[in-house]
Amino acid sequence: MSGSRAEAEQKGGSRQRLQVNVNEYKENQNIADVSLRPVQTTVLVETAKVYLVPFSLSNYKTGQLKRPKSLLDKNSNNEVTCKKSKKAEIKKSCRRILTPKMEATSSKEESTLQKSSLDVPAESNKWQAKSPSDTVVLSADTESSQGGDSDEDTTPGLDDFSELSPYERKRLKNISENANFFASLQLSESAARLREMIKKRQPPESKRKKPKKKENGTGCRRSMRLLKVDPSGVPLPAAPTQTVLEEDENPLIPPGPLEMTPENRDDDDELFKGFLQTWAELSKTRSKNTEKELSSIKSYKVNLNGMVISEDTVCKVTRGSITSMAIHPSEMRTLVAAGAKYGQVGLWDLTHQPKEDGVYLFQPHSQPVSCLYFSPANPAHLLSLSYDGTLRCGDFSRAVFEEVYRDERSSFSSFDFLTEDASTLIVGHWDGRMSLVDRRTPGTSCEKLIKSSLSKIRTVHVHPVHKQYFITAGLRDIHIYDARCLNRSRNQPLISLTEHTKSIASAYFSPLTGNRVVTTCADCKLRIFDSSCISSKIPLITTIRHNTITGRWLTRFQAVWDPKQEDCVIVGSMAHPRRVEIFHETGKWVHSFLGGETLASVCSINAMHPTRYILAGGNSSGRVHVVSVGWGGHWRGGCDAFSTFNQAEC
Repeated sequence: MSGSRAEAEQKGGSRQRLQVNVNEYKENQNIADVSLRPVQTTVLVETAKVYLVPFSLSNYKTGQLKRPKSLLDKNSNNEVTCKKSKKAEIKKSCRRILTPKMEATSSKEESTLQKSSLDVPAESNKWQAKSPSDTVVLSADTESSQGGDSDEDTTPGLDDFSELSPYERKRLKNISENANFFASLQLSESAARLREMIKKRQPPESKRKKPKKKENGTGCRRSMRLLKVDPSGVPLPAAPTQTVLEEDENPLIPPGPLEMTPENRDDDDELFKGFLQTWAELSKTRSKNTEKELSSIKSYKVNLNGMVISEDTVCKVTRGSITSMAIHPSEMRTLVAAGAKYGQVGLWDLTHQPKEDGVYLFQPHSQPVSCLYFSPANPAHLLSLSYDGTLRCGDFSRAVFEEVYRDERSSFSSFDFLTEDASTLIVGHWDGRMSLVDRRTPGTSCEKLIKSSLSKIRTVHVHPVHKQYFITAGLRDIHIYDARCLNRSRNQPLISLTEHTKSIASAYFSPLTGNRVVTTCADCKLRIFDSSCISSKIPLITTIRHNTITGRWLTRFQAVWDPKQEDCVIVGSMAHPRRVEIFHETGKWVHSFLGGETLASVCSINAMHPTRYILAGGNSSGRVHVVSVGWGGHWRGGCDAFSTFNQAEC
């Protein structure tokens, strides 16, 4: 009896819970449209519960239950699954099953369900955000009890209706499946609406519209000459194509002798013929500087003060920068020779008036002329050395430039005479080699090609008394060699001067005795060494501070000795106003040649006449400035003009 009573109470409790759900729906049956979506509710009990949204069929009228129009419009499959015949069958079965079970319910449970129904919208919103796979299957209320079993093949909760037939259970299962289908449709509909709202809120992409090309628009005006048509519109005939040959900036001079033909004059110029005849007659003029005694420094200053410069003694001789200079040793006429950057050799005879009539320009080389000397044996011969690997001798008596030495594979930097008769020469190469050349042998090759201990040679100078010694200036070091001990392999110098810290420009022996050596370095110092005794070491006597930074566009300074006064050095200056300065071997300033507006440029290369007080300076524009005694002009040079700068030294 007790067992049967417990089963009856359990069945009655389940029926009461189902009736409460139905009563809840009765209270809300006034709503016009009822959705068939499942509603998830949360009840604070030991286990989670899923409630079936009930249908009130007690007062059911045909057409009262309606579906949303949106679902019917968007999914045509609803017409198949929800036909009118099936609706009638579902409603009929639910009425027969649920009506006797919705009669009694307790007020307490009714109030609890009403409270839980208020929480349904909030929970349903969270449930709608989930995927369709997470939807809850519509079923009757189930609750686990002691000794209760669940059937996994059927929908949970349907086993409570034990008195239902299999056909009725199948119908209820179809009802739950239809409810799930409508719920998934609503989810997809809400997702589609959400996407549309997001798209509406996004700002439209601003794309730059490309301007349309005007097909028939007016174009730019074009020259009829460029269109190759005449003003009437008739095309012009095609011009014949001409091959343009590019001119080489440094054309190679052909080997062999060259005629001494000036570029700035005609071949039959009477002035040039008279010029050649005059200098051929003076070929025997020679000066014996070694037999002349040195004058005192005081008388030397007085003679320098008498030297002046004027407009008549300034003339443009070459087209490029002057890289070398020489003055003819004649005491009757003044002839200045200048070597230029582009291989020209200019001669200026100052006795001609106007001054332009005394300028003659020749082209014996194709690259810079780095060294010029009048032959000590025959002053009618002018020897020139160039970077192009040629050494030529200009003979005024025959009006020809003879080729003395040629080596196109090398580049020459400097040369000097090893003998008094100028028959033997020493030639320095830019790559550090040296050549011994004998002019008495036929051909244009050297007697011996020597490899020195320097990587580069800038200048070569022979001792004026002991001709077997010569000095070479390299990049950082200065070496003195003995010509008698040279061989073809690498040669070691007798003496090395290593006091220089930067690039060296030149090194020269003093002209009369060779007891001094002057060097020019890029560290803004002029150094004078004592070479009176050729030994393993030559002591440094004096260091003169002097600005030697000429820059890229100016020819580098080279300090040279005055042939008449071997204890004095001549060098250009970067100071303002522009000048040419003379220093004593002790480092004291001796004289400065100023010219005001006449000498307004830097004279990098300077040369002094061996016997007369004539100074010639060349600048980087091809202009030669001559300072001499006895020339006219209102300006007086020397200490008279320089007294405002250094009056104490005068």
